[in-house]
Amino acid sequence: MSTKSTRVLVLTCSTRPGALGPAVTRWWLDTVAERATESAVELVPVALGDLALPFLDEEEHASSGIYRQEHTRRWSALVDSVDAIVAVMPEYNFGMPATLKNALDYLSAEWAWKPIGFVSYGNTSAGTRAVQHAKQIVTTLRLVPLGATVAIRISEAVTAGLLRADASRDEAGVALLDELVRLANALRPLRERLRDTTSAGPLAGSHVRRLTPDDAEEVAVLQRCCWVDEALLNDTLDIPALRESLDEVREWLADWHVTGLWLDARLLGMVRARAVDGDWHIGRLAVVPDLRGRGLGRWLLRGAESVADAETRRVLMFTGAKSTRNVELYESEGYRRIPAAGPEGTVCLTKEIPEGTVRGGPTPRNPVASSG
Repeated sequence: MSTKSTRVLVLTCSTRPGALGPAVTRWWLDTVAERATESAVELVPVALGDLALPFLDEEEHASSGIYRQEHTRRWSALVDSVDAIVAVMPEYNFGMPATLKNALDYLSAEWAWKPIGFVSYGNTSAGTRAVQHAKQIVTTLRLVPLGATVAIRISEAVTAGLLRADASRDEAGVALLDELVRLANALRPLRERLRDTTSAGPLAGSHVRRLTPDDAEEVAVLQRCCWVDEALLNDTLDIPALRESLDEVREWLADWHVTGLWLDARLLGMVRARAVDGDWHIGRLAVVPDLRGRGLGRWLLRGAESVADAETRRVLMFTGAKSTRNVELYESEGYRRIPAAGPEGTVCLTKEIPEGTVRGGPTPRNPVASSG
């Protein structure tokens, strides 16, 4: 399971005075609290009645993203901030509550590629017909309904407005959270791409974004697979990328400008850069072994150069002295070797940044057929 935190909107859907919904929501929150802590889940309980959403009153279609009403903007910001949804809802006349349908209709892109689970309650069918009704709607919004559900038959589960203890129901509640988190993590790359449509990568379907300490696990795996070849070529295991702990990786991810190239949930390549004593240092250029030779390294390198600080006039990088493939790539991009103090067994390469060069631009969009 991913170590990234997952925000879950827990939506109490009934607005009827005296409804059972708040008691059902409280049961589920209490039941899954320990598992939520273990799984780095933040539960965000919200009652639809507290949102005070009138019947849809926006002039523009939700797909436009143009919201004139303040209540819509608040609702949009809330849904956009979460990774998954749990709807706690009753069944009214064989269907879902109109309050939930109305709340869904207010928004569009904010729902996309988020899993939704259902905790239903009712009499004859325990709310299962309402869930089936809701699934027809949520899939149109690109919400992804879970297979796991919790269905509560009121006559068998409720006494004096409270839910009676039920171990099997508790297990079902925890199972719903587990599946919700797994699916939220699996869909995370699709949500990231939807949020930033300007970050297209050089391969079809790929995208780039700045890496953060939350990406340490993926970065550590990429480093281990990529620097084995460097270790063999240079006859040494004394390479930081091969021995850094996760905490050390997190530390430098916070300090460097690190660009990651992704395809779905797979980190294909990365490069890091930062200013040091007036120079722009570039390093940790890596591409997964199976995609080398397709220009991805060159593409990432140029992107790292393009975000250099305005004050810097020179790019510096180090690579293994026997890493001829790397050296050839850098020299073909205008770098030259210079004597410089660096780790033993490495060479230093530099490239001047001409005055007037535009800085801070986007990573180049088109791959170049070359090694790297």
